[in-house]
Amino acid sequence: MISRFRHAALVGKYQAQGMRGVLEEIAGFLVRQGMEVSLEAQTALNTGITGHGALTPDELGQHCDLAIVVGGDGTMLGIARQLSRYGTPLVGINQGRFGFITDVNVGQYAEVLAPMIAGDYEEEHRTMLEGTVRRDSAVIFEGFAMNDVVVNRGAAASMVELKVDIGTEFVANFRSDGLIIASPTGSTAYALSAGGPILHPGIAGWVLVPIAPHDLSNRPIVLPDTGEINIEIVAGREARVSFDMQSFASLAHGDRVSVRRSVHQVRFLHPRGWSYYATLRRKLHWNAGVN
Repeated sequence: MISRFRHAALVGKYQAQGMRGVLEEIAGFLVRQGMEVSLEAQTALNTGITGHGALTPDELGQHCDLAIVVGGDGTMLGIARQLSRYGTPLVGINQGRFGFITDVNVGQYAEVLAPMIAGDYEEEHRTMLEGTVRRDSAVIFEGFAMNDVVVNRGAAASMVELKVDIGTEFVANFRSDGLIIASPTGSTAYALSAGGPILHPGIAGWVLVPIAPHDLSNRPIVLPDTGEINIEIVAGREARVSFDMQSFASLAHGDRVSVRRSVHQVRFLHPRGWSYYATLRRKLHWNAGVN
């Protein structure tokens, strides 16, 4: 079989028990398919695998034309943000619970990956968020998110008051535990548990979800992804902003968080016949219809 891809990046949830054996098995399979394999540097360091090259995420993006991610959705989120700027396509192999974006079962990786690396797959692009935090006129923090940007009250017991503008237009002041700005990918994460809707990945929009709002009339709203969302900290203690729950910045009164669509997109490859709706049925336990 002739591989369409030449050089695979292999990224794993190295904290998971038994990950070394799984990664070595997958790496061997890829080599037998005629591919060069490089491990993400932290994956190689923490598993002790030395039989393949070890590269930083930036080096993987520069040299690899495919990334195989073994773990869960969290592992995928972390590397997807870093590889998006290089346009590297990603395939997610789930070890354990079925994921929204890691959809290949680890026990079936060989039969699923073989046709994919030969060019038989379905491809989709997912939008990302990027944002800045401004204090007075200075930018004090920047971040990228595939799922969501969350402004909340941190460990403080009191609510925060947040002033929201879309572009130059004032929307409202929200008194709540915080606000979630989620992409379609992130609409099935924290935003969903806070009462937000599910956005199909093909929708060019965001969802803005208040977290435990003081006024029950403050409801989630779906917004076009063409504008910039600006959130100003009006009141409340220990407010903070997080990007995919993995990068944080502490906020003071008057700080402004600006969120917009990133110029980068994440490329996912799925096995032929993959269905977003089937993913929802399996992950959310929608029991009606065909599994």
